[in-house]
Amino acid sequence: MTVHVVLFRPRPDLGEEARAGLVDAMRTAARDIPGVRRFRIGQHIAPPIPYVISGFPDFPWVALLEFDDEAGLRAYLAHPLHVALGQRFNAAAEAAMIYDYSITDEYQ
Repeated sequence: MTVHVVLFRPRPDLGEEARAGLVDAMRTAARDIPGVRRFRIGQHIAPPIPYVISGFPDFPWVALLEFDDEAGLRAYLAHPLHVALGQRFNAAAEAAMIYDYSITDEYQ
């Protein structure tokens, strides 16, 4: 399985309507682009759990997308709905960290 992890912080001046629109656009892309096995979005637990490293950049939101394999992720990233989502995301985000992982059930 391949997992696409998006940690992000919206711009401080982003209104609630724009924020909701961004989340809706993420859900639409995940629903309508073939190959997405699972989509989840969530917010950071506040106040942070004690093990959180102080001084690390705050990313209050996470989006997780699961794919069967890397080919599914690459098809998702190239899809026109994702391209449009990327433009909207870049306009709405103050900062982001995006990682892709190959996941197995056990460490080898």
